[in-house]
Amino acid sequence: MNGEKSRPISLSAIMTWMVVGIVFVAIGGALLIFVSVYRNSVEQNAVTSSEQAVAQATNTVSKYIQDMQDVMSLIEDCYRLPDGERQDAMSTLVKVRSDVVAIVRYDENKNIRESWTSGGAMKEHILENLSYVDRDTYQKHVLYLSKPHVESLLFDYYPWVVSVLQEMENGKGEKSRVVMDIRFSRIANYVGDVGIGQHGYCYITDMDGNIIYHPQQQLIYSGLKQENTARLAGAPDGSQVEKGAIYTVKTLDNCDWRVVGVSYIDEVVNAKTGRTVRVMALLLLAVLGTALISSYVLSRMISRPIQSLVKAMGEFERNAADFTYKEVPGSQEIEALSKSFGHMVVQIQELMAKVRNEEITLRKTELKALQAQINPHFLYNTLDAIGWMCEEERNKDAVEMVNALARLFRISISKGHELIPIEKELEHAKSYLMIEKFRYKNFTYFLDVDESCLPYLCNKITLQPIIENAIYHGLNRYMEDGEIHIGIHEDGEDIVLMVRDNGVGMTKEQCVSILKREPGDNSGIGIKNVNDRIRIYFGESYGLTIDSELDEGTCVTIRMPKIMEAANETK
Repeated sequence: MNGEKSRPISLSAIMTWMVVGIVFVAIGGALLIFVSVYRNSVEQNAVTSSEQAVAQATNTVSKYIQDMQDVMSLIEDCYRLPDGERQDAMSTLVKVRSDVVAIVRYDENKNIRESWTSGGAMKEHILENLSYVDRDTYQKHVLYLSKPHVESLLFDYYPWVVSVLQEMENGKGEKSRVVMDIRFSRIANYVGDVGIGQHGYCYITDMDGNIIYHPQQQLIYSGLKQENTARLAGAPDGSQVEKGAIYTVKTLDNCDWRVVGVSYIDEVVNAKTGRTVRVMALLLLAVLGTALISSYVLSRMISRPIQSLVKAMGEFERNAADFTYKEVPGSQEIEALSKSFGHMVVQIQELMAKVRNEEITLRKTELKALQAQINPHFLYNTLDAIGWMCEEERNKDAVEMVNALARLFRISISKGHELIPIEKELEHAKSYLMIEKFRYKNFTYFLDVDESCLPYLCNKITLQPIIENAIYHGLNRYMEDGEIHIGIHEDGEDIVLMVRDNGVGMTKEQCVSILKREPGDNSGIGIKNVNDRIRIYFGESYGLTIDSELDEGTCVTIRMPKIMEAANETK
C-alpha cells in the first residue's frame, strides 16, 4: 500500500473549500460589522442629532425675538419722553439697529402718527399696508408678528421684512400701536445656516402650519417642491420617523412660531461611516489577502495547466497534421482531460491522413472518369464527319481531317497531365475547328487572344466541348452564316476564356439546366463535364457561366486561376 502513487487532489474539492472560505469571511465579517455598528444605533443617533440642530435654531430665533422685545420695551420708554427727545431717541435707534427698516406709530384707528426709517422716505399714498398686524384685540406687552412680506411703506425701497406690533400707552394714558419692520434676512440666516446632514434643513411655520420661512422657498412657490405642513401643524413638539426621514418640531417660547427640522437617516449613516472606515479597511485587506493567496494557489494548481492545455489546443487547430502533443500535468481532472485530448489528437491525425489519401484517390478517379466521358463523345462526332467526307469522295479533305484529329488527340493525351498550357489548349481548339470547318461551311471563327496568357495552365479539352456545343446546338440550325468568337484575357489573378456565337440562343432556364444535366442526357454533356472538372480541380469559385438570349446568341465564360507550374496538377 505504501508503494502506491498518491492520487492528485480533486479540483472540485479545491474550488469548493476555497469558495466557502472566501464567502464565509466576506459575508460573516460584513454582517458582523453591519449588525454591531449600524443597526443598533443609527435611528436613535439620527433623532438626537436632529433634535440638537432644531434646538440650536430655536434658541437662536428665540433670542432674536427676545431682542426684538427688548427693542420694543426701549421704544415704549422713548414713547413716554417729550416730543423732541422722543424724536432724537427714535432716530438714533433706527440708525444703530441695522436690522430695523422702519418704525411706525399708529393710533387706534390705524392712522399713521409718526414714522422713523433707516434711510428711505415714506410714501405719501400707501396702496396696501402689509406691515400692520391686524387683530380684533390686543394685549398689553404682547408681540404680534406678521408673515414675511415686502416692505410697502417706503418709496423705491423694497426689502423682505417681518413686522412686529405691540400696543403701548404714554404717560397720559393714550394708546398707540407701534410697528417695527425688521429685516427678515437676519432670521433666515439663523435658520438657513443650520444643516442636518448633507441635505437636511430647517424651516419655520406658524401654529396653523403656514410657512414663515423655508430655505427652498422659491421651489415651493413654483410648485417644484412640497412640504406636508398640515400634518405637522397639530403634532406636539418632538421627533417622528417616517419613510426614511426624521421630522423634529419645536415651538418658540416667546411667539407662535415653530421650527421644523428635516433630516435623512441614510445621510446620518454616511456621517457615521468615518468611524468604521478603519475596521472596514482592515476587513477588506484581509479579504484581499485571502483572495490573493487563493488566486496564487488556483493559478498554480488549475490556471497554468489549463492555459497550457488551451495553448496546445490552439497549436493543434493551426497545424493539426504536424502537431506533437505532450501531456499536461496537474490535478486529477486536468490529467484525465490531458490524456483524453492526446488520444483525440492521435485519432484525428490518423483520420485526416486517411481522408487526405481518399480525397486524392477520388479526385484522380473523377478526373479520369470525366476525361473518359468526353473522349468517346468527341471521337464519335469526328469520325462521323470523316465518314461523311469519304461518302462524298472528298479524300483529300478526309486526310487533312485525320491529320487534324491525330494532332488533336496528341494534345489531348499530354503525357497523362490534366493541366496543359493555354497555348496547347488553343492549338487543340484550332484543330477541332479545322475538322468542323470541313463539314460545316456556314460559319467562321475569330480569335482574340492575349499573348501573355498562353504560358498559363488550364484543364485540357476545355474549349473544344464548348465550341462543339456552339456548332451543333447553336449554328447547325442557323440558316445564315454563323460566327464563333474565342477570347482569352487576364482578369486580375484569374484567366478568363470566352466562347461566343451568334446562333439561336437559349432561355435563362436552359442556361441554368445545361450545367446540371447528368451524363444520361442527350446533349450538353461536354459543357457540364468541363465545368465539373474545373471545379473539382480549382474549387467552387471557378468554372463556367452561360449568358444567352433567343435569336441573339450564346456566350460561355470560363474562369480559372493563373497557374504556371505543372506540379500543381497533383494537388
